[in-house]
Amino acid sequence: MMNPLLVSEGLPAFDQIRPEHVEPAVEVLLKNADEALEKAVGPGVPPDYDALSAVLDVADERLKSAWGAVGHLNAVADTPELRSAYNAALPKVTELFTRHASDERLYAKYKAVAGAPSAERLSAARRKALSNAMRDFVLSGAELQGEAKQRFQQLQEEQAALAQKYSEHVLDATDGYACYASLEELEGVPEDVKQASRAAAQAEGKDGHKLTLHFPSYFPVLQYGANRALREKLYTAHVTRASELGPADLDNSDTMRQLLKLRQEEARLLGYANYAEVSLVPKMADTPRQVMDFLHDLARRARPYAERDLQELRDFARDSLGLADLQSWDIAYASEKLKEARYAFSDQEVKQYFTEAKVLEGLFRIVETLFEVSIRPDSAPVWHPSVRFFRIERGTQLVGQFYLDPYARPGKRPGAWMDDVRGRWARPEGSLQTPVAHLVCNFTPPLQGKPALLTHDEVTTLFHEFGHGLHHMLTQVDDIGVAGISGVEWDAVELPSQFMENFCWEWDVLKRLTAHVDSGAPLPRSLFDRMLAAKNFQSGLQTLRQVEFALFDMRLHSEPGSEERIQAVLDEVRREVAVMPPPPFNRFQHTFSHIFAGGYSAGYYSYKWAEVLSADAWSAFEETAETAGTVLNVDTGRRYREAVLEAGGSRTAMESFKAFRGREPRIDALLRHQGMA
Repeated sequence: MMNPLLVSEGLPAFDQIRPEHVEPAVEVLLKNADEALEKAVGPGVPPDYDALSAVLDVADERLKSAWGAVGHLNAVADTPELRSAYNAALPKVTELFTRHASDERLYAKYKAVAGAPSAERLSAARRKALSNAMRDFVLSGAELQGEAKQRFQQLQEEQAALAQKYSEHVLDATDGYACYASLEELEGVPEDVKQASRAAAQAEGKDGHKLTLHFPSYFPVLQYGANRALREKLYTAHVTRASELGPADLDNSDTMRQLLKLRQEEARLLGYANYAEVSLVPKMADTPRQVMDFLHDLARRARPYAERDLQELRDFARDSLGLADLQSWDIAYASEKLKEARYAFSDQEVKQYFTEAKVLEGLFRIVETLFEVSIRPDSAPVWHPSVRFFRIERGTQLVGQFYLDPYARPGKRPGAWMDDVRGRWARPEGSLQTPVAHLVCNFTPPLQGKPALLTHDEVTTLFHEFGHGLHHMLTQVDDIGVAGISGVEWDAVELPSQFMENFCWEWDVLKRLTAHVDSGAPLPRSLFDRMLAAKNFQSGLQTLRQVEFALFDMRLHSEPGSEERIQAVLDEVRREVAVMPPPPFNRFQHTFSHIFAGGYSAGYYSYKWAEVLSADAWSAFEETAETAGTVLNVDTGRRYREAVLEAGGSRTAMESFKAFRGREPRIDALLRHQGMA
């Protein structure tokens, strides 16, 4: 039988890939990649950009594509057999990528390419790709010798295994919890959540309602549930996942300690004082101090608003809800009640207007209008019946394609993300490879014959991930290393995603995304006005929360010895930043997958950093709306597409931003958008 992971043409055969395919395919692809390396460093291949790419990039891309498919399935369709196959192959794949990235013979060849007079004649995109490659060789240990080099490679394998272990613990702790509540205990909880939880219990032959720690199940109880004891129970279960307060075999305490220790050791081997310095080399920010100054400045500006938010919430909870001692498990509930009282609407009321099909139709129309493309349904093998596939075209030309996996289910990691299946590339064989993306969310699936309904927050999440997808798919750069999101500084990578969120607050746009689930009526303008009035509800508290996470991350990775005081560092940050610290048993860090298993280590600040860029970029659309009457201005959209989305990583993020705005970014747009100007 043909191994689907060894078919290099077309899209991955997600419906055919089985755990038993992983090991044999990986062995073949690793062997091919090693043979390509030996050929590339040999005398038969000159120190020439195209010649090296033709040998190395082709073999590397085949391996990355197959391994990416396995990793994706591991994240969205986890089974014990697939996990076992993935974990068995992970050290071998990591070892090869680490060894190739630090091969001094290959490094010497690239140095010769960079030093040759012909380097000046390379396109700007290729010069950037070459510059990135030279930097990455150094960061990958290419200049290390002997034992230091061996240890560096060992560190990469150990870190990859630990990050995977961390991720598995989070998934298993999330999947492993359930509690069963009576109908009476679910007073106040929305009807669709009650229906879903009842169906889940019935599927197991049990009475009552099954509640889990998947977001669509537990969060509506925290937000709407009148039963305080049940809120406390679910909150406690959620914030103690994968910690020493739960099953010992899922405790991430030691995994975090080891990861931080190994990262610091890696930094010392490379000649840096700490891992944060290493992490910042390819980013926009220069030093950990610069990042922390930025975060402290933001915290200082947000604090008065956060203190006011909390005092209002406490007063309301005491006077209107009889909660004299507001606790962490009361915050979402009291906040929702306060919002309903102040603005006369609830998230649940708004949700009835956001049917999934209508939201997607509206999102696609915005993208088609603004970026001069068309989006069409397409077909490809998928890993679950609910996954859909689409293509983006300009005229008759294919621009890119994407998978949409919208719903939460067991075996699928929590959260939402965009990942690349493959990048745009003018292949050495002469064909143009178009980009393909995964867009993954965890929304509530359709219930009892009705369409799936999205909260406004979920609509915003969908737009956010689609922004990442557009960055990846609309690129016009043909060099795979700097096409789309590849090569973009990590602290700028959130610009296109956060930019797209702004459309969710525009009446001209939003009215086209809505149709009431029962009547089909669009969202009333009066309801939108109340939503808009509530847009910056508790923005001070939300800003401080993000600053808290980012400061904790940066301190963990910039302070040697932090691995022995993870909880202490978090407590210190909370004393400095938080206006309402969580209870002592809160173990948020044990499920902070962004920094321990998701590529954001010493980079979580990127969300706030890029928000400055995205808010300022959006203000260009606001400016044109003043004269054109709509933010859907094709001329501004074209400038943004060409300057930011199409350029991808072919130049610095600052150069792309200045090409669009004509100047450097300013923080005032962000503060204005968040009601803190």
